[in-house]
Amino acid sequence: MSHDDPLYTDAALVAFYDAENQGGADMAFCTKLARGVGSVLDLGCGTGSFLAGLDAPQRVGVDPAAAMLDIARARPGGTDVEWIETDARRLDLGRRFELVVMTGHAFQVFLGEDDQRAALATIARHLAPGGRFIFDSRNPAGREWEEWQPHNSRRRVVHPRHGEVEAWNSAVHDAATGIVTYDTFYRLGDGRELAAASRIRFTPRDELARLIAGAGLAVERWFGDWSGRPFDEDAPEIIPLGRLG
Repeated sequence: MSHDDPLYTDAALVAFYDAENQGGADMAFCTKLARGVGSVLDLGCGTGSFLAGLDAPQRVGVDPAAAMLDIARARPGGTDVEWIETDARRLDLGRRFELVVMTGHAFQVFLGEDDQRAALATIARHLAPGGRFIFDSRNPAGREWEEWQPHNSRRRVVHPRHGEVEAWNSAVHDAATGIVTYDTFYRLGDGRELAAASRIRFTPRDELARLIAGAGLAVERWFGDWSGRPFDEDAPEIIPLGRLG
């Protein structure tokens, strides 16, 4: 969701996004939440795979990356969704939705507490009375950035145009801020290398709880992963599901 992160703004790199982020447990969980819901707002919708597959009458996807939304519009079902190119921190549609989601760890692109507050205020501003919100953030206790190193992150990605591509990461964690700077590399079959640097913040659950309450939102349940397990200190994810406070 970052304006300047080439993983999301550079068309050459965006083409890898779906290859590495096929809809998984998060999409299945949110699809269940959306059953029977009339309106859904997806903040940080990316390439739009979640919304395009829903049958809710009102579907709005928001993302600051034009290259992502280009893919979303071209999806089967994409023409039935309203796609908006803007930053979630500034969104004000003057409408409220029965379900507001922010998945794919999009919340982690908000690096400062003011940015996090603004994103949560957007959720509260667009949530209908009785509606629900859900988002995810990686649990810092899991130290996932330690897995994002060249020696243990090398993988093969099958890309629809480039075929099999080698990919790997490197990452540095700033303990004082919780911000991780990580690089993503792709080596194409012809030897060309594509690379991008990204920054995300890992926020502890207690800090998230304070910010959520400050936004006028109330958490009903804290999940520890998208299978629906309750949150505990060892959980890989921090996933609040809640309503207006």
